[in-house]
Formats: sequence, structure tokens, C-alpha cells
Amino acid sequence: MRILTGYLLTILLIPAFITVVTLTFNEAGKAERFNDFLDEKVNLTQTKLSQTSLILASNGELVTELNRPMNRRYVSSNEIPDFIKALFIVSEDQHFYKHPGFDLPAIGRALAINIHSDGIEQGASTITQQLARNQYLNHYQSYNRKLSEVLYAYQLEKTFSKTEILEQYLNAIYFQNNAYGIHAAADFYFKKKPADLSKAEQAFLTAIPNNPSFYDPLKHFDRTKKRQELLLDQLVQSGQLHFDEAEKLKSEEIVLKIRPRKNSYPDYTSFVLSELRELVSEHEKLVSDQELNARVDELLSSGVSIHTALDPELQKRAKNSVAEHLPYKGIEGAAVVVNHESNLVVALAGGKNYQTGDFNRAYQAFRQPGSSIKPLLVYAPYFERTGASITEKVDAGAICIKGYCPKNYGGAIYGKVSLEQAFTHSYNTPAIRLFLQVGVDEAFNDLSPFHFEQVTSLDRVPASAVGGFTTGMSPLEMTEAYTVFSNEGRFTKPRAIVKVTDRNGKLLYKWNDQQVKIWSPKTAAAVKGLMIKTVSSGTARKAAIAGQTAGGKTGTTNDFKDLWFIGFSGQLTAGVWVGKDTPESMESIHDKSPQLLIWRDIMK
Repeated sequence: MRILTGYLLTILLIPAFITVVTLTFNEAGKAERFNDFLDEKVNLTQTKLSQTSLILASNGELVTELNRPMNRRYVSSNEIPDFIKALFIVSEDQHFYKHPGFDLPAIGRALAINIHSDGIEQGASTITQQLARNQYLNHYQSYNRKLSEVLYAYQLEKTFSKTEILEQYLNAIYFQNNAYGIHAAADFYFKKKPADLSKAEQAFLTAIPNNPSFYDPLKHFDRTKKRQELLLDQLVQSGQLHFDEAEKLKSEEIVLKIRPRKNSYPDYTSFVLSELRELVSEHEKLVSDQELNARVDELLSSGVSIHTALDPELQKRAKNSVAEHLPYKGIEGAAVVVNHESNLVVALAGGKNYQTGDFNRAYQAFRQPGSSIKPLLVYAPYFERTGASITEKVDAGAICIKGYCPKNYGGAIYGKVSLEQAFTHSYNTPAIRLFLQVGVDEAFNDLSPFHFEQVTSLDRVPASAVGGFTTGMSPLEMTEAYTVFSNEGRFTKPRAIVKVTDRNGKLLYKWNDQQVKIWSPKTAAAVKGLMIKTVSSGTARKAAIAGQTAGGKTGTTNDFKDLWFIGFSGQLTAGVWVGKDTPESMESIHDKSPQLLIWRDIMK
């Protein structure tokens, strides 16, 4: 009874609709009212035609394709060969250029077949109706949806030209294996653009959308080839292709060249996506996670290009160096490289064998920094306030503050030493004395412009002067902060994203970070000089690079749970962290200094 009712409604509604449309061409007043009704009820702005977004390296190289959720690259009509258009029209909708969005005789034939079969087997969908279904509706077969499809198709024809409709259609249809649209299909199956396909390849691809799973070339190549030949025959029958040319195209060998989705350098791109959230939030003043998630998803499904500062060669070096120098089971590492002249993050390694979705130690791991914090929290604040010379003496003897009694490495007591000696050999007790002389709050005020995420008021204690933080810093944060010494005491937060553009190249987002003066050029130069001495004759000698001026600071936490080195050479500042995800002693590899070897190999 329900099926019979559906038939009756369809029989009544569709002809009624068609009658109204026909009458509108003769009765202008009614046409105006009907068109106003469609304009109000049929919304063509809510398109579902998502596109693949791209992450690009600094040299323009495509690094990652973001299919959210579909792999699609939109192409204009003039980039699609006429042969492809002819194939689709002859096979899907021979009256495409004549009908107003629906084909009345075809609907009648389909209705008769459906009544006879007691179901919905024939859809009689024109190309315009298929576009309406793909972009605005769904694929559930019902009479209500079919009526909506006709309404949307009519509105599409009223709004767009035939050329525009065909363009949208060829970008919307599914070619199996997550390839949506002719560009994605040509790229996935042949590693070509649509315009570069041979006519035989064009016909082969055109065979797929009629039933994508049935004509899947990867599983059913012979079926796809058979339908390709059928389509060529249809072109011959319609007089659009000569028989001899069709036979020649049929005999041409089809060789698939499958191109997997591009997903290079996942360490770096995972950070890029994290930074994108911050960039969008900053520009659009979004506070709630729900709103931000929705906006980012919308952005990534619109086909944007995210232009980054990634240096592919430096990225490979960072990845390879971390893996090569950490052959030890359970010991991980991370590295970050910043161009301190442009304030751009150019490479980032999140672990030895980082895979998409893994915990990224470069920016998600927060660890105690050990002595690597001293240039930022102790020596620069001290030089800034006192104007002291590196030859000035400081007490390196034992010290206790309210039960806290830090020691130098190995428990050594040195007496009076120069600031240079205390820095380059990383003595702890002098650092505590200098820190207290500056003042805990004063020193932390100098640290605040770096915006260390996990630093809180609980860290304002003497132990922080030698890296004893409650949680600590990420390798990314520490590397970013060290750029201040190569920029004469000024700090601008380094970024991975240079800009975000839409698919037409229009600028959507870029950073607007302001430079902050933290210390004077004299202070920055003094600390930088001490870091150069640390590499040439101090605790970081293994990081020395022949023929290059390099400087930096080592850091080791209690029981050798973390090994750090952050330093500069040329226009680059790089930071390396080595440790276990669950902190444990690494005393057995401490003397091998893997953090210094990783840094040296990245920078040389």
C-alpha cells in the first residue's frame, strides 16, 4: 500500500510540477511567483563540494594533501578536454543542452519501469539532477528525494549556464578510491592533469562514475576497459567520432600509474595543523573549541593552500640525525630548526620514527630544561642589569637556601671563577647566586615575553635557575627563545605557516606577530659570545663544526633524565632534546653526547 501511495504521489506531483514549469513560460506573473518560491526554498549556497587542501614547502613543493574527507581538486571548464565532456553527455544525458534540468520523457519511462518492478530501479537523472544530488542532497532513493532533485535541478538551470553546470558536475562525480572529480581521477590513476590525458585514457576514466565500485580499475580493470569501449561506440553512433579512430583508441594500451596521497614530513605538518588552529583563532577571535574545530574543518574542506617555511633538505637531515644517533631502545629525541633571520620554523623532527598521529615530542613534550635555561633566566637578566664583564668573578662554592643545596657536576667546589668559566663549564652554584642577585621575579619577568606554556608561579623558586621547573618547556619553545641572542635581544615568535590562501590564490590568513625588545644588543652579544666559547672550549665541544662559527648551551637534568643542546650557526638556531618518554636515567649514554652529535649533523 505504501509503495502504491508513493507511485500515486509521484504520478501526481511530478507532472504537476512540470505543468507549472511549462505554464511559467507563458504566464509571466505566475513565473515570477514560482521563481520567487524556488529562490526562497531552494538554497544553492549550501554546497557539499569539498576540496583537498594542500600544505606546501618553502620552495612550493607539495608536501601533504588534506582530504577532509574527499580527495578533490577543482578545475575550470577550459581545463577539461571537450572529449571528456562529449563522453559524459552521450552516456549520461544526451539531451543535456535542450532540457530545463529534467528530462520529461525519461522520467515517464523510468516511472513505468519502477511501477512494473514494484521498486525504484530507474532514476532518469539528468546531469543537472546528478549534480543536485551530489552537491545538495543525498543518494538515498526515495520519491521525495527525486522530487527535491527535480526542483534543485530546475533552480540550478535557472542560476547557472550549461557550461557552468557541466563544469561543476565533472568536479563533483565520484571515480572510486576516494577520487572525486576529473582532476583527482586523472591525478590518482595516471599522474596527469585532465588536459594531458590521451583520448583513450579520458574514455577509460569516464567509464568509472556510472558504477564506481563495479568499474573500479584497481579491482575490475577488464570491466572498466569494456565500458570504455562501449562509450567510444556510443560516440561513433552519435556521429561525434569516426569508427576508425574509435577502433584505434580501443587498441591503445591503458597503463595505470597510481599516485598515493601525498603525506611527506608528518612531523612538520602535524605542527603546521596545530599552528593553523592558533592562526584561525587569533584572526577570527574564536574561543570555544567547538567553534574553532568547525571553522578549521570548513577551511580545510574548501581547498586552501597552506604555505609554510619548511626546508625539505633540513627536514630530512633533522629526521635522519635523530634516528642515526639514537639507536638505543626506549630513548627518543626531537629537533627544531629556526631561521632566526626570518623568524621561521624550517624543520621539526618529532621522534625517531614519527608517524602521522603520533605524540610529537618537538612541540608536545614538556621537559625540565636543565642548564639550557641559564642563558635566558640567569645570565642575560644579570648582564642586562649590571653591565658586568665576562671576566667578573663569582663564587662557585657550596650554597644552601632554606634546605635547597644545589651542587656542581660531580659535587665539585671551585671557589671564585669568572662568569665565562661558570657559563662555559655549566657550574650550578654560581648560577643560583646570580639569579638571586637579579631577583626571582625580575628574572621571570624577562622570561615572560617568550610565553612558555607550562611555566607557572610555582616555578618562581631558586631551583629554576638550574632548570628545576615543575613541568618545563618544549624543544620548540626553547629553540624559539634562543633566537633572541642572534637578533640583538629582540624577539619575534617564529612560525611555520607563512600564509594561507584560497584555491584562487587570495590571501586568507597570515601572522601579524610584533617584535618585542627583551634585552639590549650588548647583553645579547655577551651571552652569544659565551655560547661560542661553550662550543669551542666548554661543555659542547662535540658540537663544533669545522670552518663554522657555532655557539650554544648544553643542559642535563638530575640523574641524566634529559639531555639538551640549543645553539646557533649562520642564520639558523636549532634545539635538540634527548630522553625517554617516561623519564629515566640515561647515564649510560651521557658521555656519548648524542644531543650534540645530532645538532652538529643538522647544522653542518
